[in-house]
Amino acid sequence: MGFVAPISPYSRSPREASLDSKKSRLVDLYNHYFEVIHAESAEAISECFRLRYQVYCVENRFEDPLRNPGGLETDEFDCAAMHSMLRHRESGEIVGTVRLLLPRDGKQGAGLPMRQICRHQLMSQENRLLPWAGTAEISRFAVSKTMRRRAGDGTVVGNFETSENDPRRRIPDTSLGLMQAVVAMASKSGMTHVCAVMDPTLLRMLRRLGMIMPSIGPEVDYHGRRQPCYAHLATGLARVWMQRPDVWELLTSDGKYWPLNKDVVGSLQTGQLQSEG
Repeated sequence: MGFVAPISPYSRSPREASLDSKKSRLVDLYNHYFEVIHAESAEAISECFRLRYQVYCVENRFEDPLRNPGGLETDEFDCAAMHSMLRHRESGEIVGTVRLLLPRDGKQGAGLPMRQICRHQLMSQENRLLPWAGTAEISRFAVSKTMRRRAGDGTVVGNFETSENDPRRRIPDTSLGLMQAVVAMASKSGMTHVCAVMDPTLLRMLRRLGMIMPSIGPEVDYHGRRQPCYAHLATGLARVWMQRPDVWELLTSDGKYWPLNKDVVGSLQTGQLQSEG
């Protein structure tokens, strides 16, 4: 099926990109400042737990510090999860983390805790939009307070003081690296869909960048106001490629983690594919 490629101002190779130029690719710019690390060793996973403790127990009090001794925030789902973290290259600090909960045979609701929070039929029953064996849950999506969006700025610069021409101001959101980690973990584990109980602010940011995650029922009260949502990754990433190819390059690491599905792109462009996120 044919498709029309979008015009991207960031289509040069990494070696041609210049961080001093406004024409440098977003993926090269982001990778200059941040590194996405897939945590596989016990030491690396502990770094994820340590940042989770800071965000979930200290900064926000979502979880009880007394139930998470040693400055590590953990729960019973970590044993069946893949973990990733985001490192700020200049300081060496771990500034973000996310885990992907994989479905487990023989467990109620395939072992995904979101099914305990969202009672919508898409979550409670096997269906085509969210096949249980192919759906993983995005969880513990956390960014350190020092790297969050500056109030009213509209750019993500963490704790940096930046001039108007600073190339870091072109990074739409620090957490895009965590979404890249989600894509990579889903690809490695053979998942086709993801679901999440997500902060509406994060959902709006993703939508602005072309990543649409349709809602599943009404908002719920879980660590604040949260919106249950889902995405079919091939369709969602194809939409990103059509609307923001520069963001697609970052989320997929130039297609390394999730090659572009040209058939899906063709269906979207002809209006034949509408229902999946």
